[in-house]
Amino acid sequence: MNFKGKELKELFELANKIGNRRYHKLTNQDFENYRKFDYWRYVNGDYECGTTQESKDWVKENSNWYCPICGDRYSDKGGKTIDHKLPRSQYPWLSMEFKNLWVICQVCNQEKAEMHWYDYEHYIFVRYPNLYLSVKAARPSSVLQSLKD
Repeated sequence: MNFKGKELKELFELANKIGNRRYHKLTNQDFENYRKFDYWRYVNGDYECGTTQESKDWVKENSNWYCPICGDRYSDKGGKTIDHKLPRSQYPWLSMEFKNLWVICQVCNQEKAEMHWYDYEHYIFVRYPNLYLSVKAARPSSVLQSLKD
């Protein structure tokens, strides 16, 4: 399977096809990884980003002072959140795939919600064209590449 030369829409249609096939074959390990992510990120119902030492360290290593989407300071936008580029609701087996995670501000995370990446890029392109290049640069290409396996 070759991803080079394919349009973004084709890549995500392919990801959806693979994802739907994979989703119906979830294993016990997939569910365990999903639960591990919840523990890694959220402890005792605390929904603040990076609640375990390991996740705090990961956030520190994978972010700076500014949200990669809007460019605003995290402190001005409700703080940092750990987000899945490809949503857990559609790709639960990617819950602990670190290539699928990024740190974004709380406002951008709430706006992105459970949108699939293709829909999210389109949404940004239409509503916030000045932010599109930042979102495009964060495209989960390596995650898409891993889906073919």
